[in-house]
Amino acid sequence: MRAASEMIRTLLGDVGSVFRVSAAVIVLFVAAAAVAPGAVGQAAQSVLQVTATNLGWMYLLVITVFVGFVLFLGLSKFGAIRLGAEDEPAEFSYSSWLAMIFSAGMGVGLVFWGVAEPMMHYNAPPMGSGLPRTADAAQTGMTYAFFHWGLHQWANFALVGLAIAYVRFRHHSFGLISETLRPVLGDRVETGWGKAIDILTVVSTVFGVATTLGLGALQINSGISRLTDIPFGFPAQFAILAGIGGLFILSAMTALDKGLRLLSNLNMVLAGALLIVVLAFGPTAFIFGVMTQTLGEYLGNVVQMSLVTTPFSDTRWVEQWTMFYWAWGLSWAPFVGSFIARISRGRTIREFVLGVMIVPVTLSMLWFSVFGGASIHFEVFANAGIADAVAAEVPSGLFVMLEQLPLGGLLTAAAIMLVCLFLITSADAATFVLGMFTSRGVLNPTTTLRVLWAVLQLMMVVVLLLTGGLESLQTVSIIAAFPFMLLMILIAISLYRDLSQEIALKAETDRLLTMRIERLLLREDEREAARQAEEDIHPTAPEMPPSVDASEDEDAEPEGRT
Repeated sequence: MRAASEMIRTLLGDVGSVFRVSAAVIVLFVAAAAVAPGAVGQAAQSVLQVTATNLGWMYLLVITVFVGFVLFLGLSKFGAIRLGAEDEPAEFSYSSWLAMIFSAGMGVGLVFWGVAEPMMHYNAPPMGSGLPRTADAAQTGMTYAFFHWGLHQWANFALVGLAIAYVRFRHHSFGLISETLRPVLGDRVETGWGKAIDILTVVSTVFGVATTLGLGALQINSGISRLTDIPFGFPAQFAILAGIGGLFILSAMTALDKGLRLLSNLNMVLAGALLIVVLAFGPTAFIFGVMTQTLGEYLGNVVQMSLVTTPFSDTRWVEQWTMFYWAWGLSWAPFVGSFIARISRGRTIREFVLGVMIVPVTLSMLWFSVFGGASIHFEVFANAGIADAVAAEVPSGLFVMLEQLPLGGLLTAAAIMLVCLFLITSADAATFVLGMFTSRGVLNPTTTLRVLWAVLQLMMVVVLLLTGGLESLQTVSIIAAFPFMLLMILIAISLYRDLSQEIALKAETDRLLTMRIERLLLREDEREAARQAEEDIHPTAPEMPPSVDASEDEDAEPEGRT
């Protein structure tokens, strides 16, 4: 027994109660959902209804505050603080760093919703704000797509990532969510409080990643059914997950700076190529016009959209869309934030905030402008049937839009490959972060532990698809995210305290150094004054002029003359 225990410890690494409890919770949920999927789905809907009715406003208000807080940190005096030693260089180049951020963060979601969300809003305008399938519905749909994939979504990732990177690389502490709360909880993070926080983080992460894997499986199944006779349904989705799972398990068995970095760069190349093709062969002028108009609508109405709760209406639109997106982002925050923190060593806080908030948001808006704008153009001016396709099968909109372009079949295959790569990189990054969380924050968790988390994630997404497909994925995301949102409030408070203490300490150090320099200069002035006084009392005899030879001077007096 002891030998077996030692072997397991060697394979899994330094794991403890966080791993055992969180894995047990996930296994119990998977078992319950597999045995009684209907009961689990009904219970989840009941919890969702209570959460949305009584606490929905909190999602909107808190996430909006996070946006302002993160931008404040990046643009204020805190922005100069480096996540590491003062002269430490960045671990990854800008291109690889941004590619990994984008691939691990929102790659799958953008491909899934890039056409689907604008078309769904086109079919059913937000909160009944207009007539379906009109120009106003199209513009409102694009504006809300910008909003849902803009600053609010990435503020979650930036806040958690910044807090973890700061304690890990600035204080050389464990890269755990519990450790970021030390300024608030003190030494209690080393007790059951800290372990409970880390367990909640792990469970929330698994649910969030499972949501994304499920969306990706639906998207791939829809694309394959367009190219082949394979029907859209759970059997095909299960086979897709098995294939994707095998690939990202292989990726998990490679080093971070090899497998995941190379896959992320390949993702960006393929995504960029697909975007350029749609932009070049699609309605280019219309796309740029939509992007400009929508950017103005977004910037002009972002505050109002951030706080809409519809208290005088019984519509569930905010719950189904904005709350889902914010909850999805919250459940992804520990995973994406931790991964971004891991690859951001050597960056300043200002670089971190701009890199995580501005660049991905800009790329997301460009993506929606190209794919959403093209789909609206083909639907409105060519009657392409994209709106009907999305109404019947949400993930199919992308492929119907691509069929309007030259070599539509080839583009569909490329889109399927892109989703596969995004799924692999997202899942691989998740296994890496889950391994860190459950092995006391080590930077390189064991391969066996990462593979085990990969298997648990696949089990989770399979049962979620069994219990209700897309609706089940959305429901579980909102429920799992709420407790972590409360933790993120504490994370923000702790991070501000930590940074304020460092700035205050630096100011005090600078003040003491200035005082010491002033004392040294004063002493030097006193010594100089003392030397000058000494010279005034005992002046130095002046040097005698050199003697002059009489033979060389006609006016010289003869020797001995009085």
